[in-house]
Amino acid sequence: MKLLLHACCGPCSLEPVRLLQAAGHDIAIYYANSNIAPREEYAHRLATLEDWAKSEGIPVIEGPYDPATWEETAGRIGDAALADVQAARREAQSATGEDAPLRADVLSVDPARREARCRACYRLRLEETARVAAEQGFDGIGTTLSVSPYQYTQVIEQEVRRAAEREGIEGVFEDFRPYYDEATRRSRALGMYRQNYCGCRISDEEATAERAEHKAQRAAAKQAERAEHAAEIAVAEAEFKQHRAARAAYDKKQARKRAILKSLREQAKQKASE
Repeated sequence: MKLLLHACCGPCSLEPVRLLQAAGHDIAIYYANSNIAPREEYAHRLATLEDWAKSEGIPVIEGPYDPATWEETAGRIGDAALADVQAARREAQSATGEDAPLRADVLSVDPARREARCRACYRLRLEETARVAAEQGFDGIGTTLSVSPYQYTQVIEQEVRRAAEREGIEGVFEDFRPYYDEATRRSRALGMYRQNYCGCRISDEEATAERAEHKAQRAAAKQAERAEHAAEIAVAEAEFKQHRAARAAYDKKQARKRAILKSLREQAKQKASE
């Protein structure tokens, strides 16, 4: 099948391309990612993808970069959820007087809205991919998004099939998550740029908050470990002092015994000499 494969980045393309080519598909890659912010990040991911694809002889088609349209759809949903996050933080701060961790709030505020944001994002990009595929004579579309264990795999499948059906072409979906570790290994071996957030400004905020929380958790664990070791050291020092005091008392007692015995021997010797 002549397949237009939507790709989010280079590292996520490695295993899907390998597997789809092994299945007999003739692949071209479509880079449709108006969600990625800022523009420099978008360009960096595209350059990484193009460099690798060129070495493999795979054509890459760049779609229009239209973040304004993304903001009107997925961004609007995400901002509504973030508004709830900020409200939750303010409430927590008001109650405790301390800064509340963002990541915990993000995960606790209506996860269905987070999924809705991602669905809107998938839909925007996959509908664009399907439209271009139909215009340029491709038989079907697929996506590399399902290689990531951090994405909504079932939603991705639904949106791939929906977009393809809308344009009268085939929707090719495969759950590539079992190959994520291999994709990670290969991309690192190739020295590819690996991003640390999904792509949109909201996922960047979430990832930053998550890293900050993990850092705080590691610091707290180290502090607890130091405190635990400090307690152990204090106990050991107290036991050592107790042992040393007991040893000193024993040595003093033994010295007194030796002094008495020495005195008795001297007295006996003096009597024997008289």
